Amino acid sequence: MRVPLRGLYAITPDEADTRALAAKVAAAAAGGIAALQYRNKAADAGLRRSQVEALLPIARAHGVPLIVNDDVELAVACGADGAHLGGTDGDLREARRRLGSAKLLGASCYDRFDLALAAKAAGADYVAFGAAFASPTKPAAVRAPLALFARAHRELGLPVVAIGGITVENAPALLEAGAEALAVITDLFGAPDIAARARAFNALFEAATP
Repeated sequence: MRVPLRGLYAITPDEADTRALAAKVAAAAAGGIAALQYRNKAADAGLRRSQVEALLPIARAHGVPLIVNDDVELAVACGADGAHLGGTDGDLREARRRLGSAKLLGASCYDRFDLALAAKAAGADYVAFGAAFASPTKPAAVRAPLALFARAHRELGLPVVAIGGITVENAPALLEAGAEALAVITDLFGAPDIAARARAFNALFEAATP
């Protein structure tokens, strides 16, 4: 499942009801996603594991990688397809060692190109910059300018993921700047029709393809 990352990168909302979460993820996958990240900051260790195990069959059925946020050990224990680490979530080189060469490793780089260079050197498969826009999930997050996405697209040699406050309406500016993937929580999983919203995001990528 270590594949080039391009398209809609769905990140799960904090949802305690595993059945409800699975239904939301299934709808997003039916609409079309490039990757799925499991993220639940409100869950304890037991719930996190059970939710990853519930989402894995959905991801497998749709042929998309399931990446675990902030927890390499959980990703390894559950047989997930990779892990994503923030700046305080552990050493990327050690994460690469634990995951092996076949799993995906992503890194949050916020608004800093130097962190992206360090992540690449440590073995990351992609980097994420953000918040691209004001984010309801992280209202105090630093903002990453469009120029950063453009520079990373030109110079980094890794897929560039945009995250933070992304909607169908503001996403085209990020694609034009050079983001290969859009990481979305609220505008996807908060939509009245999740599958239709996923298709709307996919239409933006199709329009952006030369």
